[in-house]
Amino acid sequence: MRVLNPHLEGLGTAVVFPGQGCQYVGMGATLAALAPVVADTLAEADEVLGLPLAAIIATGPPDRLSETAVAQPAILAVSVAMWRLLVQVCPEMRPVAAAGHSLGEYSALVASGSLDYADALRIVHLRGRIVEGALEPGTGAMVAILGLDRDTLVHLCAQAAQGRVLEPACWNAPGQGVVAGHADAVERLEACAREAGASTVVRLRVSAPFHTSLLSPAGAALGRALGAVRLRPPGFPVVQNVDASARSDPERIRAGLVAQVSRPVRWEECVRTLVDLGAVRVVEVGPGATLCGLVRRIDRRLSVVALDRFDWDALQP
Repeated sequence: MRVLNPHLEGLGTAVVFPGQGCQYVGMGATLAALAPVVADTLAEADEVLGLPLAAIIATGPPDRLSETAVAQPAILAVSVAMWRLLVQVCPEMRPVAAAGHSLGEYSALVASGSLDYADALRIVHLRGRIVEGALEPGTGAMVAILGLDRDTLVHLCAQAAQGRVLEPACWNAPGQGVVAGHADAVERLEACAREAGASTVVRLRVSAPFHTSLLSPAGAALGRALGAVRLRPPGFPVVQNVDASARSDPERIRAGLVAQVSRPVRWEECVRTLVDLGAVRVVEVGPGATLCGLVRRIDRRLSVVALDRFDWDALQP
């Protein structure tokens, strides 16, 4: 089969993979009914993990799907399933590069051939359990803040910390960041951000303060597990969150995955690196269309398409 939409292939296409928070009950259901490769990929995840992951993805309940140790492999499974379908219908597509937001980096590495799908499932399932158990419930929190520039947000973090951990966790787009740390410090930051003129201050429903130094012990535990996993040089560049660079050496990729747990996601810079590598269009592979929205905010010259929103009726034998 061939896709009739030119946005899914051609020179200058980069692929991006979303992270935790994009999950929803029923994600991938339309594609699973349309293409056996999608259903088979989800069934493979069930077998690898010994979990009814496909059933949880299909019918929930939502609270179960939102558990970090479930959401992470579920999102990866749906993302890889969409990638496999994309490769099937666009066999001539050769991405100039890929990137994934936080968890999505694992999906990008699977797509590039650097990481086996089964290994990725096991690692992200473990990653979810490690992160969930890293701190006592209620210790940490995360907040998304829109409408403030980077320097202002860094200054407010220093002001509100008062000896506690309070750090930028994601630089998602111009004027759009996420801060995480101890819950009391996050609460102080929320008030400071509103006083400073932030347009939006939203507390995120998460199990831990991701991408902060509070999770350094979790990163160390993940590093021990990753040490037993085989990584290969990727078949196309994968831009890593930790420094927005495209790494090819498996050991440097491994180190980037470990560091990512306790360091901020530099998504805005990752997208700019994709452009430097030749991207003129971005295809989001996975549930939702969050990354397409961020890409538009970062560089409006890029055309974007989300596979989860794509008209798959535009297929022909």
